[in-house]
Amino acid sequence: MARFNGGGLAAFLAGVLLAATATGLRAESASAAAAAAVADPARPAADTALDSARHPGEILAFARLRPGQTVVDFFPGGGYFTRLFSTVVGPKGTVYAFTPAELGAMMKKPLPANGSQPDAARPNVVALVAPVADFSTPKPVNLVFTAQNYHDLHDPFMGPADLARFNGAVFKSLKRGGYYLVLDHAAPDGSGLSATNTTHRIDAAVVKAEITAAGFRFVGESKVLRNPADDRTKLVFDPSIRHHTDQFVYLFRKP
Repeated sequence: MARFNGGGLAAFLAGVLLAATATGLRAESASAAAAAAVADPARPAADTALDSARHPGEILAFARLRPGQTVVDFFPGGGYFTRLFSTVVGPKGTVYAFTPAELGAMMKKPLPANGSQPDAARPNVVALVAPVADFSTPKPVNLVFTAQNYHDLHDPFMGPADLARFNGAVFKSLKRGGYYLVLDHAAPDGSGLSATNTTHRIDAAVVKAEITAAGFRFVGESKVLRNPADDRTKLVFDPSIRHHTDQFVYLFRKP
C-alpha cells in the first residue's frame, strides 16, 4: 500500500480532484457540442425526421466527441452522422467519411474521389475510399464510428472482410486514448454470425470479442437504442420493426 506524508497526501488528492474535474469538463463539452449539432437549423429535414428513432444527441455525447477533434464515419451511408460530426468538430476538426471501395459495384452513382471534399457546405468533411483491407487514415484520429454496418463486414459482398485485420487497422489509426464506437442491430444471444446476411443483425458478443481481441478495452454500452419489444428475429427492414430494432451501442478505447 502506498504511504503518504501530509504534503504528499494533499498533492495526491489534488491530482485526483484535478483529473476528475477535467473528465467532467470534457464530458460536459461533448454533451454541449452534441446538443448544438442536433439543434442546428441547417440540418436537412430528412435527417431530423429520423432523430426520434436514432437519438443522435445521446449517441454523440456517448462517443465523447468534442470540437477540434478528428473522427472517421466508417460506412457513412446517406451521411446522417457525417453531417452531425461535421458540426460537432467544427472548422478546426476533421471528419473522414470512409466508404469501402467494395460498395462501388452496388452504388447507383460513382463513389466520391478519395481525398475529395464532397460537401461544399461542410469543408471539414473529407472522403476516403479504399478496400476495407486497406483501411487507414491520413493522420491519427480521436474516434472511429460505424452505425448499423459492422455486421456487413462479415457478408459475401464485402469479401467477407478480414475482421482481425480491419479492427487492427482501426486500432492503429486511433490516437492513444481514442475511441471506437460500434452501433448495430442485435441478433439473438448466442447466434454468432448466422444472421448477418439474412436479417442483417449480429450477436453483440461476437462484436465485443472481435474488437477486444485487437487490443481495445471495452468502455461500456449505451442502452438508448435498446428495444425489448423486438425479438431480434425479424429482418431489420420489416415495416413492423424498421427504425425500432433492438440495437447495441458499444464503446471501446485504445489504451
